[in-house]
Amino acid sequence: MKLLLTSHGIANESIANALFDLVGKAPEETTIVFIPTASNVEQGGKDWLINDLINLKKQNFKSIEITDISAVDEKIWQPSLESADVLFFEGGSVYHLMRWLNKSGLTKLLPNLLKDKVYMGASAGSMVTNPDLALKLLQVIYEADMIETEGAKGLNFVDFYFLPHLNSESFKKMRKENIEKIGQEIDRTIYALDDDSALKIVDNKIEVISEGEWFVINEK
Repeated sequence: MKLLLTSHGIANESIANALFDLVGKAPEETTIVFIPTASNVEQGGKDWLINDLINLKKQNFKSIEITDISAVDEKIWQPSLESADVLFFEGGSVYHLMRWLNKSGLTKLLPNLLKDKVYMGASAGSMVTNPDLALKLLQVIYEADMIETEGAKGLNFVDFYFLPHLNSESFKKMRKENIEKIGQEIDRTIYALDDDSALKIVDNKIEVISEGEWFVINEK
């Protein structure tokens, strides 16, 4: 399985190069499907989503399709995903995205789809690959105001927690000292990455791609 987990999509050249290395094709030969489902419940401006799309557009993909798995039937979204080289899951609400991955049936289809495709996530789109959705981390580190009171299973594509937006002005508690403090209560490795960093994963082998800052704690 090939994964590229980011905070902010293709934020720089290093992340772009990592993506096309995973795909094994030139940008002009690569197709990507953008899945905005996680963003649907986010209130206020969505400049971040627009910027992610602009950064994709800059790469000269052969095609960029937009498919919302919560808005259309499986008979519409499944062919879109099957024909793409890259499945890009946008950020937003990690719980909302996971809910629709399960409700749509895509959770069961993804392992087979990803035999010959690259999974790329931005923010929540990366966090759903975690073993679970780490409710306490979301509430403490991201100060998430959620109706959820219990944790939920993630896709479990990785055996650690991916935390996006290190040192971001939008998430004031996403700082090393806070993560290290709550990390003492968690028996899993935690990767914290800023918006200029990503994890490139091939069959569980992890490589950090970064033009910014990142750190790892509880490393096994």
